[in-house]
Amino acid sequence: MNADDGANLTQALGDPVSDRRLEVLRLVGQSGSISQAAREVGISYKAAWQAIDTLTNLSGVALVDRTVGGSGGGGARITAQGQELLALADALAAARRQVLSRHGAKAALAGGLGLRTSMRNQLPCTVLRCEALAPDDPMASVTLQTPGGALLQSSITWESADLLGLAPGLAVLVLCKATAVHIGAVDTTPCAPENCQLIGGVERVTCGQSSDEVVLALDGGGHWVGFATHPFAVEVGQRAMACMAASTLVVGLAG
Repeated sequence: MNADDGANLTQALGDPVSDRRLEVLRLVGQSGSISQAAREVGISYKAAWQAIDTLTNLSGVALVDRTVGGSGGGGARITAQGQELLALADALAAARRQVLSRHGAKAALAGGLGLRTSMRNQLPCTVLRCEALAPDDPMASVTLQTPGGALLQSSITWESADLLGLAPGLAVLVLCKATAVHIGAVDTTPCAPENCQLIGGVERVTCGQSSDEVVLALDGGGHWVGFATHPFAVEVGQRAMACMAASTLVVGLAG
C-alpha cells in the first residue's frame, strides 16, 4: 500500500467500538464467510456487514472483497489493506497491554483517552437493560444508570447493540451534543415523558445573545452541558434540569 491510495487505517483503529468490528474482520479472514464470522461473534449477519462497512468507511479503502454466487455460493476475502489493519490492531493492543501493566492500578485513569469527539457530554454509566422497542423492531431501547443513580434511555439500532455487546452490568460511556440538551428550572421546565432528564446544581452560566450555556454538576459526579433560553433565571448553586431526547444519547465503550 502506498501513501497516496487514500487509506487511513489508524482512523479505523481510533473508533471506540472497533475491537468487536475488528474481530468480525479477523474471522472473515479465517473462514472466508461473513455469515460464519457473524455466528462466531454472536451477532446478526446484518450487524457483521455493518461492522465491515464502518471499518471500510473509517479507513478509506476496501478491507473485504465479496464474491457473489458461483458454484461455491459466494464468499468474502480480506484485502491486503484489511490484513494490514489487523496487524496494526495487534501491535497496538500489545503496546497498550505493556503500558497498562507498567502502571498497574493507575491504568484506570486512561479509560477515556482513546475517544476523541466534539461531544462535550461524556458520562460513565452502567447498562441495566437492552430490549426491543417492539417485536421485530430494528430499534433497541437501552436503559442506563448514572453514577448518581439517575436513569437514562438511549434509542439505538439492534446492530449497534450487538456490536457493542450491550448487556446488564456493562460499563459504557453515554455521549450527547450540548446543543441537543435544553436546561431549565426543575419545577417549570416541560419535558416530554419519552425524553430523558438529569438534575444537578448549576455550576457555570455563559450568557449568549439568545441562549445561555449552562454547566450542571450532577449527583454522583460528572457534569452535563446544555443551553437555556436567555436570560437563564436559575442562579449558580441552585438546582436545574437537563432534558434531551433518547435518540440524542450515544452509547460507546471507553478505551
